[in-house]
Amino acid sequence: MNFKSIIQCAVAGIALTATPSLAETFTVTIPETAADGPFDGRVLVMLSKDDSSEPRDQIKAAYDGAQVFGVTVDGLKPGQSTVIDTGVLGYPREDLSDIPAGQYQVQAVLHRYDTYTLENGKTVKLPAPRGAGQNWRKEPGNLVSTVQTIDFDPARDGTINVALDQVNPEIEEPEDTKYIRHIKIKSEKLSKFWGRDIYLRAHVLVPEGFDDHPEAHYPLMIFHGHFPADFGGFRTSPPDPDLECEYSERFSMPCYNKVEQQEAYDFYQKWKSDDFPRYLVIEIDHSNPYYDDSYAVNSANLGPYGDALTYELIPAVEKEFRGLGEGWSRFTYGGSTGGWEALGVQVKYPEEYNGAFAACPDPIDFRRMMLTNIYEDENAYGFAGDFGEVKHPGHRDYLGQVSYTMEDENRLELVLGDKNRSGGQWDIWEAVYSPMGEDGYPERLWDKRTGKINPAVAEYWRENYDLRYIMERDWETLGPKLQGKVHIYVGDMDNYYLNDAVYLAEDFLEKAEPPYQGEVDYGDRAEHCWNGDHANPNAISRLRYNTFYLPKILKRIEDSAPEGADLTSWKY
Repeated sequence: MNFKSIIQCAVAGIALTATPSLAETFTVTIPETAADGPFDGRVLVMLSKDDSSEPRDQIKAAYDGAQVFGVTVDGLKPGQSTVIDTGVLGYPREDLSDIPAGQYQVQAVLHRYDTYTLENGKTVKLPAPRGAGQNWRKEPGNLVSTVQTIDFDPARDGTINVALDQVNPEIEEPEDTKYIRHIKIKSEKLSKFWGRDIYLRAHVLVPEGFDDHPEAHYPLMIFHGHFPADFGGFRTSPPDPDLECEYSERFSMPCYNKVEQQEAYDFYQKWKSDDFPRYLVIEIDHSNPYYDDSYAVNSANLGPYGDALTYELIPAVEKEFRGLGEGWSRFTYGGSTGGWEALGVQVKYPEEYNGAFAACPDPIDFRRMMLTNIYEDENAYGFAGDFGEVKHPGHRDYLGQVSYTMEDENRLELVLGDKNRSGGQWDIWEAVYSPMGEDGYPERLWDKRTGKINPAVAEYWRENYDLRYIMERDWETLGPKLQGKVHIYVGDMDNYYLNDAVYLAEDFLEKAEPPYQGEVDYGDRAEHCWNGDHANPNAISRLRYNTFYLPKILKRIEDSAPEGADLTSWKY
């Protein structure tokens, strides 16, 4: 069925179902000895031709990713099985009957779900965050099978048995060091929403002399981004001379792991030098049942993460580590998801932060949700005319080469987990931005299979999370609070087309009254995630967030700190 036919079926209300056909099936079994059952979750079966790594590590949206199929299980007991057969949705191939005959590596995973009874009385089953940042490949307690080599033939009847004979191990908590400390608090706000104890963590980089200067209080820099296992990019020893080189496909750089270690060590050398400014930096673990972070705002589906971070975690960090504890002394920055979060918290809490440096932010104007205008387009996946059709790409390189489409990425997410349970990018945008449905799960902005957009959900997104729209709508009162605080950076060949939304936001900011007095800048031919550094490539600049914006931050403090503010105790 072609793309236009899919759209026509969606409009006509015709169900899209696969026609069962003969093919070998996979039976995935939980061992009799498995503990902690029965099990709810998503069973994934993966096939790969490449035996250099496990199939689970080869799953991706791109055309050259491994094959995966998924089904949801409820109450599966030790010794019981579930079946992957024809009619089960897959990616990249949609059906088992489409898989060519041949030899494959096969592996299965059970991504486990917990049951949550929410404050509003609804019950949902979701993957609890257990220390791996919602990475279903590594999440502790998930069941995994040993990789097998099989011969598969879609024209042959039969069963291939796969046993979930391994359990992902627990992940150890990071330990405190001289410079990196940790704090974990119970969030009363989130615990009330989720109906169980919910904790927030921060990894804190404390300045040189922190323990020797108890009289000092410090500005706070919040480095927003994806789940951090610990504070990253800081190393107190030189690069490991015996480190085996790893090539970076993303940056086309040999031994990029050594580059990372060198940059981390260089940061340490700056950090402890006599003339370097003293301040606190935190990275936040706000992983949750839908994603590796919360987007740092309040949400109908994730709960009041914005309030929990701003009014519970950050004050706790400032109390324990002697932060100055006032809005003028707090700054946010980050890239991609972290870029959206940096700007998002600045817009949502304009007086609690004194500047946002948003690099390559996720879409900040939903008229360009990558390439989709969610308010005017009928279909998210592309356009269809009377005789032709074109699908929206989902990823490009700096020359425009496309590796997958929006439909590809959304279908992969649907295979990995229904009801927004994939841990993927589009699913978390819906979980954060959408209203809660009657079943307790997020309402879909569009049908995951057909791409047909729901205008009512789009309107909810606009009123609550479209950052450009919110700024423009509320600028009369919001503008004076944001003057000098909004800084946005993006490459004009961003891999995910994120520059398009920035162009539209800039159109408003340049004409805003009162003037926004910030900065929007673009990197020529720069890919994701350009952060404003015209002197270095992304491969280097992405490793320097914690120092790159410092001159602008110090100038902002000097220009905006209120009379009587402590501008001296942290300058030693």
